[in-house]
Amino acid sequence: MNAAQRREKILQQLHGASAPISASALAAKLGVSRQIVVGDVALLRAGGAEIEATPRGYQFHPTPGGYTGILACVHRTADEMRTELYTVVDQGGVVVDVAVENPLYGELRGNLNLASRYDVDTFITQAANTPECLLSRMTGGVHLHTLRCPDEETFQRIEAALRKKGILY
Repeated sequence: MNAAQRREKILQQLHGASAPISASALAAKLGVSRQIVVGDVALLRAGGAEIEATPRGYQFHPTPGGYTGILACVHRTADEMRTELYTVVDQGGVVVDVAVENPLYGELRGNLNLASRYDVDTFITQAANTPECLLSRMTGGVHLHTLRCPDEETFQRIEAALRKKGILY
C-alpha cells in the first residue's frame, strides 16, 4: 500500500468510527508506525480534512448543532476538575475544548470532546499521569470551556449548576 492509499484508509477508518481512534490503533491496523500515522494525519489536515486530535485519538470535527457557549471556570484539584466535567456531561452538554490565556502565546486551546462520564474518567486518568500538561496549571486553575448543548436551556442549566458548586470563575 502506498502513502496515498494509506491516507485514504485513515479517512475511511475515521468516517466509520463512533469514537476517536488513537494513532497507535490506526498504525496497528495499517501495519505502520504510530509516527507514520501522525504524519499522514498532519498531511490530511493540511489538505483540508477536518480531523481533530483529542486526548483519546483522532476524529472528524463534529458537526455543530444545538447551542454552543463558553464558560470561565476555575479548579485547583483533580476532584474539582472531575466535578466540573461530570456536571457538564450529566446535564447533557459536551465539553468541546479547554482554553487558557498565555502571556507569551496568547490563547492556547486543547480539544477535549468529552460527552460522557467514561470520557471524563479517561481524561482524568490521562491528566493524573501527566499533570504538568494541564493547560489550567499555567493559570492557577482558571480556564475557559466551549460547551456544545442541545439547546440554550441546557447551557443555562449547566451554568447554574457550576455556579452553585463554586466552579464558575
